[in-house]
Amino acid sequence: MTIAFLGLGNMGGPMAANLVEAGETVHGHDPAPAARSEGVARFDSASAAVAAADVVITMLPSGRHVLDCYREILPSVRPGTLFVDCSTIDVADARRSAELVIAAGHRALDAPVSGGVVGAEAGTLTFMVGGDSQAFVTAEPFLGIMGARAIHCGSSGAGQAAKICNNMILGVSMIAVSEAFALGEELGLTHQALFDVASTASGQCWALTTNCPVPGPVPASPANRGYSGGFASGLMLKDLRLAESAARDNDVATLLGTRAAELYAAFVERDGPGRDFSAIITAVRDGLLSKESA
Repeated sequence: MTIAFLGLGNMGGPMAANLVEAGETVHGHDPAPAARSEGVARFDSASAAVAAADVVITMLPSGRHVLDCYREILPSVRPGTLFVDCSTIDVADARRSAELVIAAGHRALDAPVSGGVVGAEAGTLTFMVGGDSQAFVTAEPFLGIMGARAIHCGSSGAGQAAKICNNMILGVSMIAVSEAFALGEELGLTHQALFDVASTASGQCWALTTNCPVPGPVPASPANRGYSGGFASGLMLKDLRLAESAARDNDVATLLGTRAAELYAAFVERDGPGRDFSAIITAVRDGLLSKESA
């Protein structure tokens, strides 16, 4: 099987490299000259990269990019190509993308991921997949190379729906964990003591035990690297805004999700979009979020 991988950035690059390491033939394209992926055959255009592919995987910044990419490459792909979009985009854009692909006689899945750069490098991502069940069966072997789990969530758009709901939980919980550590510091608790209690009690959550916002208790967390790597704050803000938009369109009250989006917006405006989203603890400590509330 030949796989075309379009988008070789912080996530797509290591995902494509894992496919190569597993013995797959991967043709890649990224408009950024600096984007690299070990073992991927680099092509000068997306259309050239997909011409001999059985599967097209995309990892792109937004729904507009996905739609534009699909319109560009559809005339160049082989009959019956399977499209797998791993970007995180609006549910409506995911459904529009699938409609374009299916109308042209191909198969489409939306398959956004959870696990960040660390998961992409380690091949431990979770894929949340929407689309035809038979297309999902076809995709499972190579999703299994790039990740630890692939969950079929329903029809087109269901993968994106699961992703934004999951990341709304994550964004809210990271703020709560950060506030707890900031409070613990003022009360004289060491980071390790609070972690040892909360990680084995009712406060246990992924934001604490895998992506702990303070250095020390979880050596692999970005907090130990000055909040570099991991899942960027700007991407968390993007996902929270996608969730907020979906909630508004469907008349669902998401008070904490909406508030988390507001707080991350204030944080990103001050701190920039690049550091890991757990760096929001620095804004909690210096009172930025309480000032934003005023």
